[in-house]
Amino acid sequence: MTKAVFEDKLLVGVESDDELITVTQFLWIKVTRNDINILMPNPTNSSQKFVIDQMKKSTSNNFGYIVNSFHELEKVYVNSWNSEATPKVWYVEPLCIAEPERKPQKKPFWIQWLDQKLAQGKRESESLDEGFEERVKERGIVVKQWVDQSRILKHQCVEGFLSHCGWNSALESICYGVSILAWPKIAEQALNARMVVEEIKLGLRVESTCNGMKPLFLKWEGLMKMVKELMEGEMGKQARKRVKQVAELGKMAMADADGSYWQTLDLLINELCNK
Repeated sequence: MTKAVFEDKLLVGVESDDELITVTQFLWIKVTRNDINILMPNPTNSSQKFVIDQMKKSTSNNFGYIVNSFHELEKVYVNSWNSEATPKVWYVEPLCIAEPERKPQKKPFWIQWLDQKLAQGKRESESLDEGFEERVKERGIVVKQWVDQSRILKHQCVEGFLSHCGWNSALESICYGVSILAWPKIAEQALNARMVVEEIKLGLRVESTCNGMKPLFLKWEGLMKMVKELMEGEMGKQARKRVKQVAELGKMAMADADGSYWQTLDLLINELCNK
């Protein structure tokens, strides 16, 4: 049965959840129905329908969107349609690289471990099996507490990030010059992964398999293959080179006065005041 609804428009000819389709206004990107997580696609009661109607009304009548991205990324590395979009889109990031310097303090054990690996250089990897944590304790670490993700990503030892591709995490990785191995699971993560991997080409994507559900299942052999490709292969080399170039653009966006972040923020404030 052919059926799919995206923003109230019928996607004609879509026979399966894995079939690639072209979305209007984004002709250079192909997605699948599995990539689209639709909120309440078939509202069953009046309260759900009311919520959806109010969301549509608010979206169509608002002044604009404040987006956690930056001009250089969207305009230079993405075939962006936002120059003609309505309502307007305001890019007011990357604030993740604007945090003040931390006061000297004792480094947590996971940062000490990264420092040690940086000093030692990379070593040859080995396959994973039973007793993994004990066997790799000298070259790997299992952390069972909350960690500061941004602090890890900007450590010189880190060259790749296995990420679910939530946009906050993806943007942090991009701004710190760390290539992404995308493993999306829910919500908008699949669309973010396609943008990161296929559009701006700052990473690779794991090879997942379907099992009657959305493609979430991953065999360890497939993960190992893509980790090796990201860290040692030609595609990974190109992605890591490219992401470091984009990270420099992120720094430019936050530069004092002349950066696109400050210019966009001034324009936004001025327009709001004029309204």
